[in-house]
Amino acid sequence: MKHVVAALIFKDGTVLVCQRTKHQTMPLKWEFPGGKIEEGELPRHALHRELEEELGIDADIGEEVSRIRHQYKGGGAVELRFYAVRTYRGEIENRIFKDIRWAKPADLPAYDFLEADQELVQKLATGTIV
Repeated sequence: MKHVVAALIFKDGTVLVCQRTKHQTMPLKWEFPGGKIEEGELPRHALHRELEEELGIDADIGEEVSRIRHQYKGGGAVELRFYAVRTYRGEIENRIFKDIRWAKPADLPAYDFLEADQELVQKLATGTIV
């Protein structure tokens, strides 16, 4: 099972969503920024590193909002840990994605998200998680 961390970066009633490039696995799908936890790395440290690499920010990693285990039809399994990020230093820059956008939670279901993110997207859209 792959262990992954992702950030729900909130700003002014919106959340940051990112689109994969056509060269990545599951191309052009939308996701929340983050990545794989490296061997021996703590989840919050992994997310801090990933956000610096992907977006160029020094993020304050907040509370764990959700933990989801998902089994893909192709056989891959993933455990996702989502953390709230409400403050960070630096300007967000798109370093690796095809596109990044600030989206209202209610609008998230209109994006073609990764299958593993669907449950969280619904919770955000309905206000179950804020």
